[in-house]
Amino acid sequence: MIKAMKRWWKYLTAKLTGSFNERADPKVQLEQAITEAKSQHIRLKEQAANVIANQKQGEIRLNGKMTELEKLNANARQALIMAADAEKAGDAAKAAQYNSAAETIANQLIQVEKDVEGLKTMVLEAAQASDQAKAAVQQNSRLLQEKIAEKSKLLSQLDQAKMQEEMNSAMTQLNESIGADVPTFKEVEEKIQQRYAKAKATSELAETWVESRVLEVEHATANVEAQGRPSQLGSELGLDTGAAPAVGHTQPVAEPAATETPASE
Repeated sequence: MIKAMKRWWKYLTAKLTGSFNERADPKVQLEQAITEAKSQHIRLKEQAANVIANQKQGEIRLNGKMTELEKLNANARQALIMAADAEKAGDAAKAAQYNSAAETIANQLIQVEKDVEGLKTMVLEAAQASDQAKAAVQQNSRLLQEKIAEKSKLLSQLDQAKMQEEMNSAMTQLNESIGADVPTFKEVEEKIQQRYAKAKATSELAETWVESRVLEVEHATANVEAQGRPSQLGSELGLDTGAAPAVGHTQPVAEPAATETPASE
């Protein structure tokens, strides 16, 4: 039962995440990603600053121990010198006291030397960690600048994608049916092209009829000229070929001569 609930919860989470990613504005998500990258860079710088601060503190402690070490060395030498002077003066008690003081200083000196060695190791490791922290900050800063520069490019691509999507949507609306009572752009285009083709065909038919009538007139004119040409040629040659009847005209018929009646004597 618990396993089934976990699977259901994971499925629901994935589904909600997918739905959110589909509906979320990429421009807002990009701004969120850049903001998170900047916040991460700030946290990295704070961590690097702590590492560098630890190095600085270690160096300060080491310098203090080195100063203390020098001072103890000087005191130990001075105690030995004073013990030697007391022995020369015949003051054995004071010489013993100075030797005892020199031993005490020597014990302190040994402990400080151990502290110095430990601090040197710590400072060396801190210096390495500090260098790594500085390099990490520099690398992350470079990556952040690249992301900021990439942001402008992505925003430009996003605007281009939105424009292309709007164009695709507009073209889809022009090619698809808008409603039951509204024709598509393609249907209107085909209807107009059909009317144009029909009007063009009718015009060509009218031009053909006029041309046929003109050809008939030209043919009749040529026939008239052909019929009158032999008479014209005969007249030019002085031949009496008789007048050729004109097309479309009827020659008058000659009336018979009247018979005279003889007068009575």
